[in-house]
Amino acid sequence: MRILLGLFFLLAANSGVQAQSPFYQGKTIKLIVGSPAGSNYDQYGRLLAPYLKKHIAGNPEVIVQNMGGAGSAIAANHVYRLAAPDGLTLLSILPAIYFDQLVGRKEVQFDYAKFVWIGSTDRSNNLLIMRADTPYKTMQDVRRASQLPKCAATGTGSIAYYMPKLLEEVIGTKFDVVLGYPGGPEMDLAVERGEAQCRAFTLTAFLSNREPYLSWRKNGFVRALVQTGSRRDKRLPNVPTLSELMDEYKTSEPSRSLARLVLASGELGRPIVGPPGIPAERVKILRQAFMKALTDPELLAQAEKFNLEVEPTGGEELESLAKELMTQPTEVIERMKKLLGK
Repeated sequence: MRILLGLFFLLAANSGVQAQSPFYQGKTIKLIVGSPAGSNYDQYGRLLAPYLKKHIAGNPEVIVQNMGGAGSAIAANHVYRLAAPDGLTLLSILPAIYFDQLVGRKEVQFDYAKFVWIGSTDRSNNLLIMRADTPYKTMQDVRRASQLPKCAATGTGSIAYYMPKLLEEVIGTKFDVVLGYPGGPEMDLAVERGEAQCRAFTLTAFLSNREPYLSWRKNGFVRALVQTGSRRDKRLPNVPTLSELMDEYKTSEPSRSLARLVLASGELGRPIVGPPGIPAERVKILRQAFMKALTDPELLAQAEKFNLEVEPTGGEELESLAKELMTQPTEVIERMKKLLGK
């Protein structure tokens, strides 16, 4: 009898230990980056991965996989439709892919507001750069141009597409936006080869220590013509803001409202999301680990080394903003359709 009782308590103790083992112990989290390897989003994903592992109980492996194309919409469709809602698949998306859903593009197979929002690594304003050897020295030159400058872009939900289109809408410039580039590195190469003269992307990426931007700035290969944000970035004091240009060209209030909707993507930053249906307790674990990772002194030192700005936003705030963005009045959506050529 004593032997049987001993075995019973031993088994009960082992069962208790197993029950208390963290869910993520021995597991692997897949972080899919919806941009090609070498892009700025890829850099942030690879910066985050080891520290996410560090701050999740059970220390799961965190591997980064790239799934570029269509401004991260391909990856968004994949994760939304096919990934199990178990907290083991996360996704880094371009924030502005909500545009495509708002205007009803048939390619969209996700509901933006229903993603599980984990957090964002930074917030960044945007800018449009132009090759310095072109005749387009200011946005006024672009307004007067008889030959439209070519801007490289990926999908319609990418900054590279919607920034030139927004400028057309609110200050009357005209661009020839060329779609189909897989990601940032390919667009950079197009500018260097002369296939395109301009490109829009985040100010954070442009001012980073990575190539080709370091050389572009050093050699004066490109110039920035406009930046978003409420005020001029101190590192680009001679580059006008879009708000300044809208004041100069007396942009109407409906167009300004459209600009606010479009530029809200900057508040979303570089979001990390998961598929709908992840259990609440795992969402909590992931959100807490994300914020701990983004305030980890070792991660911040790594970010500073590569000149990557870190300004984390929690998942709850992103979730609220995403829901707000997806409930737009009909007239605003119609203007968005016009902007995106839908």
